[in-house]
Amino acid sequence: MTGTTFYKMTGSGNDFIMLDGRVSSLDTWTPERIVDICARRTGAGADGLVVLEPGPEPGSVRFHFFNNDGGRTDMCGNASLCATRLAAHLDLGDPEGLILHTDAGAFATRCVPGPGERAEITLGPVPALVPVAIAPGPGESRLQLGTVGVPHLVVVVDDVDAPDADPGVRGRTLRHHPGLGAGGANVNFISAASTGGWRMRTFERGVEAETLACGTGAVACATALVEAGLDRFPVDVLTRSGRTLTISIGEGKADSTPRARLAGEGRLVYIGTLP
Repeated sequence: MTGTTFYKMTGSGNDFIMLDGRVSSLDTWTPERIVDICARRTGAGADGLVVLEPGPEPGSVRFHFFNNDGGRTDMCGNASLCATRLAAHLDLGDPEGLILHTDAGAFATRCVPGPGERAEITLGPVPALVPVAIAPGPGESRLQLGTVGVPHLVVVVDDVDAPDADPGVRGRTLRHHPGLGAGGANVNFISAASTGGWRMRTFERGVEAETLACGTGAVACATALVEAGLDRFPVDVLTRSGRTLTISIGEGKADSTPRARLAGEGRLVYIGTLP
């Protein structure tokens, strides 16, 4: 049977339909087609769709990302980790280091040697988070807004599993709050884990539901915790899927500006064919 090959990948529970843009043209992926293939019950099912193409310089990769509602968005941390692993698999880039060009800018990425099919992306300078004029709800102690690829609201709570912190309820309400601007933001709830470290749950715009992980959201959460004196880098964030994202600080290749680094899973689940 002939058709279009796609790669189903997961990044700590965020799942994606990944496509090689050399054989599946970006122009053929209309919003309606993206919605159809990302549908959980009638399609392959995914939080988003990614098309990878050769980048503007040798060894670089162009990354196009769409949420499962068909809307294009600037960046996705876990999809970037998956893209890094897939680019190496498809010989689009060097597993030891490549430049990923996104709508939010160009970022250095690499495959992490060893078990776990992990990758790492060096993002921009450590984001500045600002308080927002939103009254804290029960169990909430801090609400801050920052941009890591896309806007993120970080909500520090007593317990991410408490009914008041349910992303499907509180997250949906906050995601559309006027204080977050016209486009709203992803909403990330973070609380201390009983075994050490931190636990996170996220309501993602575009998906309009809770997802099992959020890479750039984990960076925003880690930054908020460090700014509040509650932790220091590197910070481990346990996602809803039970997998850990690690946020650290390093220097960029061009200068010594401290930059956030995100490391996590980028695992190939299966290879399929679209008719």
